[in-house]
Amino acid sequence: MYQVKTYNAIAPAGLNTFTADYTLNQSEHPDAYLIRSVNLHTETLPSSLKVIVRAGAGVNNIPIDQATANGTAVFNTPGSNANAVKELIIGLLIMASRNLIAATTYSAQHTEADISQRTEHDKTQFNGIELTGKTLAVIGLGHVGALVANAALSLGMNVIGYDPYLSADAAWNIAKQVQRAATLPDAVKQADFVTVHVPKNADTLHLINKDALAAMPTGVQLFNYSRLGIVDNTAVMNALATGQVAHYYTDFGEPQLANQSAVTVTPHIGGSTIEAEINGATQAARTIMTYLETGNVYAAINLPDLNVPFNAAYRFTVIHENVPNMVSQITAKLAAANLNITTMANAAKHQIAYTIIDVDDLQQPQQADLIAELSKIPAVSRVRLLKRVASNED
Repeated sequence: MYQVKTYNAIAPAGLNTFTADYTLNQSEHPDAYLIRSVNLHTETLPSSLKVIVRAGAGVNNIPIDQATANGTAVFNTPGSNANAVKELIIGLLIMASRNLIAATTYSAQHTEADISQRTEHDKTQFNGIELTGKTLAVIGLGHVGALVANAALSLGMNVIGYDPYLSADAAWNIAKQVQRAATLPDAVKQADFVTVHVPKNADTLHLINKDALAAMPTGVQLFNYSRLGIVDNTAVMNALATGQVAHYYTDFGEPQLANQSAVTVTPHIGGSTIEAEINGATQAARTIMTYLETGNVYAAINLPDLNVPFNAAYRFTVIHENVPNMVSQITAKLAAANLNITTMANAAKHQIAYTIIDVDDLQQPQQADLIAELSKIPAVSRVRLLKRVASNED
């Protein structure tokens, strides 16, 4: 029986994915955390914790180094809220081009206006533009960026994409009409609108800075629905003051952005739809089940990908440091127990490695002793023994 702790009111549809082999929120020694935005940096992770899955893309609320040292795999659910963010960006593009905020504010302040005279006279100040034929620069062409780029094309916009880390798989999701820029300045130099959809890391912190803003045409409209810090807000405020940027839309408020007529801040609602929450919870639940039941890893934050068909009776999984002689030490322990290895695989990601070993003949008295022996190997942080069940069959 696996114990799963959930946080932040995970959508019931996601929890229903779990089978009877799982118990939710009833143990202080959980095997898994299924979370949203809870801050785990202030917590001590229990030694029982084998996996954390964030129902969403960002993992800045998870202490990755602490989890890795604890032998805890960390996953997110990339793409689960991508459509929600895409639809919000498209809505904001339309709102920006038609001056809808100013127009509706005017109407709210003039409820008694003579529609036939004053309103008809004043409405010209809200004249907007059409998106057809305008240029949108999409910075980052992953799950969200690709959807935004394709949707903007369907609105008749010219779309220029920039993503130096674009994978071959991701490229298949982007319409061929999306122009590819070799550099960030090339992507934004003719843009009427710029939207940013990149993960936050050392390479993307303040990606949109003073120099990037200077490369944009005067009067550009900027959207940050990625992460706080990817856009240098101080540089944006300076660009707004000079008219370089006409308006800034973001999901991430800061004091310097408050009460600015040329800044629209939404309260971190990019992925806040019922459908996105269900998608994230369901994907997170399935990720937990796959990892706990098979040990297979795909797109973990702190472990390498390793997907091995589980056809043997038993499977050992070992998380360890990526140092020489580790595999030989592991297999030596199994050989000393007179076990025949049917399948073995090993992969590394930076300083961490992951090994899967399948065996058929393993007697009950050997199991605890072997786990203890493998755990004694220096640089090993987690050893698990899995028993194959019918649901694991291909």
